[in-house]
Amino acid sequence: MEINIQYVSDHKGRPQAVQIPISEWEKVALQLKKSEQILKLQSDLKSAFKEVEKLKKSTAPKQTLSEFLNEL
Repeated sequence: MEINIQYVSDHKGRPQAVQIPISEWEKVALQLKKSEQILKLQSDLKSAFKEVEKLKKSTAPKQTLSEFLNEL
């Protein structure tokens, strides 16, 4: 994705900010949202697998998947 970037400079010519077209920003924002969702899902799955490993090692009574789903 090539973005038309415009730089905003101060009176000494040092870059202070950038501007991009709204249509490009919307694409970037959408991609960012998708990436955040993927990272959240990965984190949640990692936590779930750790929890499963703990439950496997535990001697406490276990709940079946059907029982768990019926709680909802």
